[in-house]
Amino acid sequence: MRRCAGGILLQGKGILLGRRASNRGFYPNVWDIIGGHCETGEEPEETLVREMKEEIDVTPCTFTKCAVLWEPAPECHGEAEYHVFVVTAWVGRPVALGDEHAEIRWFRLEEAMELDLAHPAYRDIFVAIRDGRTGATS
Repeated sequence: MRRCAGGILLQGKGILLGRRASNRGFYPNVWDIIGGHCETGEEPEETLVREMKEEIDVTPCTFTKCAVLWEPAPECHGEAEYHVFVVTAWVGRPVALGDEHAEIRWFRLEEAMELDLAHPAYRDIFVAIRDGRTGATS
């Protein structure tokens, strides 16, 4: 089973998401949190830090795990678990690196809930962030 980790940068009432590139094998052209696959022997927290540095040139400093999600379409993509973190402090300025994302953008939580998202449970996480139920404060 695949293990993945990703983070939601939270600044005030805004969150950073990336629109996956059209050439991605999994969930192309939808908005996603920033992250990726855990390497062998790597804990989700380590994956979060590595992937955010690789994908948006940001190093998370303060983060809280807010959910573990399961692959919504295991019949198509196989079994997977997704460790989701809310990142409230980081070093660096987010910029899209590589070819994972066609763009990255800040959204108000209400805007993010209306997007075409890579995982249907992201809306529940956005509501929890808005309502202060994730343990993360910005």
